[in-house]
Amino acid sequence: MVSLIIYGATGYTGRMASEHAKSIGLDFALAGRSEQNLQDLASRLDVPYYAFDLSDQEIVDSMLKDTSVVLNCAGPYVRTAKTLMEACIRNRTQYLDISAEIGTYQQAQEYDTAAQEAGIMLLPGCGGSVAMLGCLASHVIGQVENPKSIDIALHVTGSMSRGSALSASNMTSGCLRLVDGNLVEQENPQTTTFNFGDGKGNVPSFPVTLPDLLTISKSSGLINIGTFVHASSDSFPTGDLDQLPDGPTAEQRDAAPYHAAAVVTSEEGFSYRAVLHTVNGYSFTGLASVEAARRVLEKEAKPGFQTPVLVFGKDFIRAIPNTEIIED
Repeated sequence: MVSLIIYGATGYTGRMASEHAKSIGLDFALAGRSEQNLQDLASRLDVPYYAFDLSDQEIVDSMLKDTSVVLNCAGPYVRTAKTLMEACIRNRTQYLDISAEIGTYQQAQEYDTAAQEAGIMLLPGCGGSVAMLGCLASHVIGQVENPKSIDIALHVTGSMSRGSALSASNMTSGCLRLVDGNLVEQENPQTTTFNFGDGKGNVPSFPVTLPDLLTISKSSGLINIGTFVHASSDSFPTGDLDQLPDGPTAEQRDAAPYHAAAVVTSEEGFSYRAVLHTVNGYSFTGLASVEAARRVLEKEAKPGFQTPVLVFGKDFIRAIPNTEIIED
């Protein structure tokens, strides 16, 4: 068996992660449900592959029993995360994923004790907004004496992949905010303006339920958090999601970098700001998730439910090229 299995390896982001894992020489195998797609990618990358469905516990266990790390890239995660977390706990395998669904993180919270007892880590969100916004939040919170709350926004540019659109359709329909440590549905959520430091000034961002509500709180101890998104016009598709293309091309990703902005308010009422500039979210996730897997293979891990900031530190994001945080 190999050290790392990338499950969902032939999906849009899973394929990018697999290509990056090959480029840096990791010992890994592809995995997923479609044998033909796996065979084609495995032949191109010259790596082994395993075709198996998560519904068969015996087969899943046989695949994981001698594997150190699983990187789950198979969304929607409402269908895969619970099963793979349970299998990783049974087989003492480190679990990573790239989910943007808050339910995945609530599941990891539920399994925290079991994972600690098994001596393994549950690290959902080792790429995407959780790594991006978590590092940004940690940087700006660290500059504030007596921080009370944080509002943080992601500027999404470019088009969405089919998998992301399907995953987004499984996100909670209500708009949640963390208030005094509790997830509270907002009856009349208000659009807020953020300056992303990209020369466009203050732009409206709408409140959304991101898993960062939980992960930023876990990393920082803050109990009042709002999450927002400012999206370009073509970022959120409509119509039949199954008919969408796999995702944006490399050229389209290069032309659509991401930005983020955070505003921390202190107990005394003062506000502190910082912005993040980085590569397109899909490119970022393919790179960051494999970097996380590489570090976990080198024994950078903590038992239980964790966040990238808690395991790798607030500078984890600096491992991604063309990324910078600017504090106000």
